[in-house]
Amino acid sequence: MSEMRLQKYLAMQGVASRRRCEELIVGGRVDVNGKPVLVLGTKIDPERDTVAVDGERLRATRRFYVALHKPKGVVCTAQDPAGRPRAIDLVADVPARLYPIGRLDADIEGLLLLTNDGDFAQRVAHPRFAVEKTYRITVKGEPDGDALEKLRQGVWLAEGKTTAARIHVLRKTREATTFTLTIPEGKNREVHRMLARVGLPVTRLLRDQIGAVRLGTLKRGEWRFLSANEVEALRRGPPAAPPHRAEPPRERDRGPERRPDDHRGHPRGPDRGPQRGPGRGPPRGPGRGPQRGPDRGRDRRTPRHAGRERGRP
Repeated sequence: MSEMRLQKYLAMQGVASRRRCEELIVGGRVDVNGKPVLVLGTKIDPERDTVAVDGERLRATRRFYVALHKPKGVVCTAQDPAGRPRAIDLVADVPARLYPIGRLDADIEGLLLLTNDGDFAQRVAHPRFAVEKTYRITVKGEPDGDALEKLRQGVWLAEGKTTAARIHVLRKTREATTFTLTIPEGKNREVHRMLARVGLPVTRLLRDQIGAVRLGTLKRGEWRFLSANEVEALRRGPPAAPPHRAEPPRERDRGPERRPDDHRGHPRGPDRGPQRGPGRGPPRGPGRGPQRGPDRGRDRRTPRHAGRERGRP
């Protein structure tokens, strides 16, 4: 195995997230070959070097990737002072310490991914990689087209404008409408706030998909291991967007066609009258002010000057 950064190795071993591993290193809690390492970016060879956290040596562990149907009322935190049920308690049968990738609010049910691979969790959860999340939403009545169009264009929240969402209506009746909403973000209660912003009364909100992983037939509280293809697809992330190509101007943007001898709108060119020279146009007439020259109008000297002139011998 080639060398890698220490914090990446710790995250891959499931110690914590990449950022938390950096805090452990800076805090002096990580030893390499019996010596504390405090410098971020230190590289190690996992096959030759010995790494310990808080004095406990790390050994190569199997990495697990789990999809869970989180029920409503279950929290994603590792510790909850209120004593509410935790998502990690539902996957206690997995022979490793797992932690959730990202978060899913307690009042939302649906797909939640868990793993002990910190590097993988960072790849899926960080907004920079834009892994899409799809939600299945049911609202009261029939929303007007304006509300759905606002979601498609992005709505303004306290922290700024949301990313444009993809909307697909699944079922619409007078009593309720069900549609899917897909966004590459996962901010705190973002979907709830987006729907409230456009005035849609939500009766059910379920996360149905993360990247290439679907909730499928999992019932509430059930879980399954991800397939190798699903793990690889999440590692790759979404396909790159195609390059933007400028569209040719439309006919109405080109303006009316002009004849070769039509020179309207052009300041200069052949057959456009005499060119301006030193004269710069005809001489000014009587109504256009005094002419420039030796006698350019009345004497502008002040009365004091005039008095001096009158008093000269």
